[in-house]
Amino acid sequence: MKILLADDEKPLLNFLERGLRAEGYECATLSELHEVLPFINKHGPEIVVLDRLFGSEDSLTIVEAIKAQASPPMILMLTALDDVSERINGLQKGADDYLCKPFDFDELLARIAALRRRADKPTQSSKQTLSIGSLELEMDERIARINEIEIPLTKIEFELLVYLTENQKKVLSRERILSRVWQTKSDPQTNIVDVYISRLRRKLDGDPEITIQTLRGNGYRLGLINQA
Repeated sequence: MKILLADDEKPLLNFLERGLRAEGYECATLSELHEVLPFINKHGPEIVVLDRLFGSEDSLTIVEAIKAQASPPMILMLTALDDVSERINGLQKGADDYLCKPFDFDELLARIAALRRRADKPTQSSKQTLSIGSLELEMDERIARINEIEIPLTKIEFELLVYLTENQKKVLSRERILSRVWQTKSDPQTNIVDVYISRLRRKLDGDPEITIQTLRGNGYRLGLINQA
């Protein structure tokens, strides 16, 4: 992970660079505020550790421009301004986290790790979806839609539909379904799988092309009628 350290206190800048490099991070350093935005535009660091004040210059003036990038970095702002209103102002301008000087280096590492986890989460544009026919399953929100109309599903119904969709056109035995969806190898009720398959069939009737076949003695298969 590439980190840009921007601070006009050069002793602190050198200390942070040595410490973060020792932790395995790739670092670059800048001590002039006017160099920060061009560097980000050219090199695209994932995290910027940005001092709030560079002499009389306030780095909040460039935060919005940083966040306007196509792939903006996470911003951890360092500041000697520990007033609550100042921290709120920084966060409202677009900073992702705020750390007051003086600070403990271990806390800095923990905050960088937290920003890294946040940056690694899938974005709205890359969220995971499963689909078959007009059915779409949004995995993060746990929402099912047919022809863009949400269909109400219980937790078990959603898990079962996900499993069938992940394995569409494959035959899934009752034992495999029980193991995956109910996380058991024995049927807790004599016909629990049959009951939930019947429920899904009723709820999927908004797309008549989608079918859940029963293959006696083998299991179930989700597919489209013209592919069955």
